Amino acid sequence: MKHSNNKGVTVVAAGLFINLALGVLYAWSIFKGAIRSSIEKGGPGSFQWDLASINDPYAVCCLIFAFAMIVAGKCQDRIGPARTALIGGILVGSGFTLISFTTSYAAWVIGFGVLAGAGFGFGYSAATPPALKWFSPSKTGLIAGIVVAGFGLAPVYIAPLASWLLGTFGMQKAMLFFAVSFTLVVCGLSFFLANPPQGYVPPEPADPGPVARLNAAKPVVSAGFTDMLRSPKFYVLWIAYFIGAGAGLMVIGSVAGMAKKSMGSMAFLAVALLAVGNAGGRVVAGILSDKIGRRATLFIMLAFQSLLMFGAAPVIAANSAVLLVLLAMFIGFNYGSNLALFPSFAKDYWGLKNYGLNYGILFTAWGMGGFVMGRLSQMLATKPDGLRLSFALAGTLLAIGAALTIFLAELKPALRIEEEPSRWREFWTEFKLGARVFAGYENETIHAARASEPSTPKVEGPCTVTL
Repeated sequence: MKHSNNKGVTVVAAGLFINLALGVLYAWSIFKGAIRSSIEKGGPGSFQWDLASINDPYAVCCLIFAFAMIVAGKCQDRIGPARTALIGGILVGSGFTLISFTTSYAAWVIGFGVLAGAGFGFGYSAATPPALKWFSPSKTGLIAGIVVAGFGLAPVYIAPLASWLLGTFGMQKAMLFFAVSFTLVVCGLSFFLANPPQGYVPPEPADPGPVARLNAAKPVVSAGFTDMLRSPKFYVLWIAYFIGAGAGLMVIGSVAGMAKKSMGSMAFLAVALLAVGNAGGRVVAGILSDKIGRRATLFIMLAFQSLLMFGAAPVIAANSAVLLVLLAMFIGFNYGSNLALFPSFAKDYWGLKNYGLNYGILFTAWGMGGFVMGRLSQMLATKPDGLRLSFALAGTLLAIGAALTIFLAELKPALRIEEEPSRWREFWTEFKLGARVFAGYENETIHAARASEPSTPKVEGPCTVTL
């Protein structure tokens, strides 16, 4: 059964704007700067926290966000995206309301870390799945990228708004403003989220492209979470996600503080421009992965992020506002690519039937990465040369993550074994194929012929390639 796709556009727009509200998480470095100033200033009504624990509400929020995605994903699969997002809006509002009345460390960990973190998980988990169901698999990366781009783009307006509210009204009134506004926005837009009717067939583009044709030849999967957990690919993806997200969140949580030395009161611009890169990375990586394949795109993004991390410490030491802003934008771009690629991997490998729960489990890597890397970077920041050590550790881990993508290659045993199949050779063949497709050099008729073959093709040589 085919229907108009106008409803799908509405669902995508609702998901995008819900994420624009929930992306207040990425403005934490603005809040952290205000808390640090209050601690250092002292006096009645100031924050009485240990400086080494100043990042704890953010780290706990990332962790709760991720594990809430498991419960929220199950809710999304069972009770639908609208009710799930509604729960998310109420939880975020409750958390910000709590912290608007106190400077207590415990209250901030509970309010921002637990309640808002759970709300982010419920709202975020409800936005992407229904949007993907309204569109062709050939647009999976694009649609996922657009919806999650809202979360990354949010600091573009939240960072200057938060800076103005904090300077004009103080911490408590600023948090109350966010509590009321985000509750209204998320809860109101939740009613526009809907799954397509049973039997709905999304319209296919006239020319989906050669990679999409190759993917179309694969059998449709509807794996449960137990099937996913038995797959070695899940663990490769989990580790790569942990590394890619953790390294990005480490910078996002501290970028305002790093920029303050060279940019002063305009440090929020670094946060806002990092957000532009974050959102752009989600859309560009989604489009690129539809064109050249997910694995090749993930390898490129992790490898590039590794180089940026190794170059970060010298850039910060140079005390150049221009270089710092460019670094922040590129790190945000590469970090954002994770949030488009991994939802698409989950859909490709394990299907849409149990997508909410499956991606929720995979998303725990994001939370664990943010918690571990955020906490570790804050601890290292209190030591001499700690900043350089943090970036060197992140760069090394990202290089390992890039290497791990080789194990996502699908080995096909040869009929006439002249040499053992190699994951590296398989991966490199896929990578070169994607590069030729991207450059426009691959023969369209060859791809069309391949796409028409059965999903388990006859093997004529040592190995074959399926993107």
